[in-house]
Amino acid sequence: MNTIEERIRQLKQTIPAGITLVAVSKNQPPPVVMEAYQTGHRVFGENKAQELTAKAPNLPEDIEWHFIGHLQTNKVKSIIPVVSMIHSVDSPRLLKEIVKVARKQNREVDCLLQFHIAREESKYGLTIESAHQMLQALTTDDLQPVTIRGVMGMATFTDDAEQIASEFELLKKIFHELKERHFHHSPAFNQLSMGMSDDYTIAIGKGSTMVRIGSVIFG
Repeated sequence: MNTIEERIRQLKQTIPAGITLVAVSKNQPPPVVMEAYQTGHRVFGENKAQELTAKAPNLPEDIEWHFIGHLQTNKVKSIIPVVSMIHSVDSPRLLKEIVKVARKQNREVDCLLQFHIAREESKYGLTIESAHQMLQALTTDDLQPVTIRGVMGMATFTDDAEQIASEFELLKKIFHELKERHFHHSPAFNQLSMGMSDDYTIAIGKGSTMVRIGSVIFG
């Protein structure tokens, strides 16, 4: 059986240069995260606020933590001190709370807007209409010290590769539409976070700049 070190090295050989690998460390204790860290990897993703805030103090300070799960507004305050990017901004209310807390804590935070692209109703996310409405009402000053860096989405959990590809294609179209209408003066708006352990190769083929992978690394 391959070690975490071997798995992470093999995985990185399949990911083109310029694509960020977020190693999803949810449910993994600090010693296991350290095995991946010792390969030189520094970007890790967590999907529960309580787990992230418990884990981060027991791991090296140079880890770049990404929050990738559904985020409740009452949990924002706890993660802002440790997180560098939040992938899951799925409502105007949540974005407003992130801005408020980041200002109060004097922390710069990168965010991605999460879109609902899957057929499953259980997944969270904005629609293109709700995103336009939200962004039209905001200026860069309204967002400081938060920077919207791009979009995130999760495809349907299915074996149908064509369906997954079409959902990733939709997210790419959303990215370009937002770039054109709201972020054409913002070089920082350049991230397309899509692809997980089961579908990251399809996502990369569709232009992903950031993949979130857990089970391929940690088993």
